[in-house]
Amino acid sequence: MTRHTVESEVAGPWSLENSRTFWQEMAPVPPARTGGAGTALRTVFHADADWRPVRAEVTQSGSTARVTVTGDGDLDAAADQVLRFLSLDVDARCWPGVGDRDPVIGRIQARRPGLRPCGFHSPYEAACWAVLTQRTGMPAARRMREDLVSAYGTGGAFPAPGALLRMNAELPWRKTEYLHAVARAALDGILDGARLRSLDAEEAMRQVRGVKGLGAFAGELVVIRGANHPDVLPAQERRLTAEIAEQYGSDRELTEISEKWRPLRTWAALHLRILRGERLDSGGPRTERPGRGQK
Repeated sequence: MTRHTVESEVAGPWSLENSRTFWQEMAPVPPARTGGAGTALRTVFHADADWRPVRAEVTQSGSTARVTVTGDGDLDAAADQVLRFLSLDVDARCWPGVGDRDPVIGRIQARRPGLRPCGFHSPYEAACWAVLTQRTGMPAARRMREDLVSAYGTGGAFPAPGALLRMNAELPWRKTEYLHAVARAALDGILDGARLRSLDAEEAMRQVRGVKGLGAFAGELVVIRGANHPDVLPAQERRLTAEIAEQYGSDRELTEISEKWRPLRTWAALHLRILRGERLDSGGPRTERPGRGQK
């Protein structure tokens, strides 16, 4: 195995600790952690450049991200993938201005300074999670994911597409069939993270919806939290709709409100999700029904 380290200057606010906290709140299975503030974030995944397993460690020194990846494949591409799923490749020097224009977002920024949305390791993993959560509660989806990792994964990483294609387990609700379709799409390059990020968001979602078993909700999940596209306005997220009504008034349209969030609408929307989660956890009103998956 080869060990490769890159250092990347992060443009705009960034806190590794706050980003890691977000990931632990939102991911199906959180990354490993070693303790308090200032410690490394460590995780394992299959790189979507060659589907080889990679171990990654990320530390922060001021505005510099130090990414160390270990594996046998294309480690430059793997390091780029780490920067992408942690949103460290996004120029966010304009992000404080979003909070200045929208006081609601500004209040969340003040509570979690330097938070950058962290996504799934890859659009492929996001698509698989979308399939696992279809017509299924979150605890059951997590158990299915854990079983797949145990049976077909590598070193704790979610199974690579080739391994998933060999899966012969009969999962409920056509999940086996749909997971096979997702695996084939990943091998064909349809779910490549860099490629999806480079596309217009609507086109990226259209292509994702072309994969058997992936609908509108999955299309958003894959582009927003798989490719970690920074400027997508979610249309399938009930929690966001509820929080918009709570914070801005039920007569305000999301498209109108979100104009102040450009060019980081994804970031603002996820900050509102955080605000809603904090209030519900503290005993605030709980009006939404259980979701199909986390986004």
